[in-house]
Amino acid sequence: MDVLVTGAAGFIGSNFVHYLLREYEDVGVVSLDALTYAGSKENLDGVLDDPRHEFVEGDIRNRELVTDLVSEADTVVNFAAESHVDRSIEGSEPFVTTNVEGTQTLLDAARDTDIERFLQISTDEVYGQILDGTFSEGDPLSPRNPYAATKAGADLLARSYETTYGLPVLVTRTCNNFGPRQHPEKLIPKFIQRAAAGEDLPVYGDGSNVREWIYVADNCRALDAVLRDGEVGEVYNVGTGEERTNLDVTEAIIDAVGGSEEQISFVDDRPGHDQRYALDTEKIDDLGWEPEWTFEDGLARTVEYYTE
Repeated sequence: MDVLVTGAAGFIGSNFVHYLLREYEDVGVVSLDALTYAGSKENLDGVLDDPRHEFVEGDIRNRELVTDLVSEADTVVNFAAESHVDRSIEGSEPFVTTNVEGTQTLLDAARDTDIERFLQISTDEVYGQILDGTFSEGDPLSPRNPYAATKAGADLLARSYETTYGLPVLVTRTCNNFGPRQHPEKLIPKFIQRAAAGEDLPVYGDGSNVREWIYVADNCRALDAVLRDGEVGEVYNVGTGEERTNLDVTEAIIDAVGGSEEQISFVDDRPGHDQRYALDTEKIDDLGWEPEWTFEDGLARTVEYYTE
């Protein structure tokens, strides 16, 4: 199987490339990445010289390049996205052009091929917030920030290509990932580095916002399960039930690196900050997937990675 992985030098994409080449001898991978601030070829160290792997620097909005690469692939996995909520609040244009128009370019390139699978990587944020209970895949999308809105738009566009053109699209909506190779603008790696350095830890609002967390290795296994056994046209939530408030996460990081709670500083909340996300995962459970990493074990491994 030949897999085109877009956004392959980013956090989850690079972990997935490593996963595929480690787990399957019969898989070839082409990694496409524009190497923006959030992507680094260093994330692919260890596989860049693998004869089953090819790295291509390029943008998913480049129609000619994407068409050439998709024509050689059996499967496309689209991780490529602008993904930082704070940056989307500052300016939404790159989120619209990459997350929506870039996805359209990939879908158009795949339309007239014999591609076996097109996996669109999405997020639980497309549902908006939920104060009680969990979101199931059939619930309405109600994104509350520009990043989430563009991911929701890409979801709907991808699914429309399945019903309109018969493109074999699947979508995963995953809770908050953490682990090695994550950009330090994100909460967990940023706070690990700041806590270890004795710097302040700015927590939005009162720190009560709740997120569900998944160690990235478990997410890679979930995506693999959907690619191999998922039903075309379906959406699969990927969650763990590992809910933590942002303050809980901050305190766990302080404990792990030997910092002090005096480093915590509460700052003005960001606009449209969703209070809680939580996912119903019955559909992916039925594929035989379940998480192997607890939050605590994943955090210990992540702290080790960043403090090294």
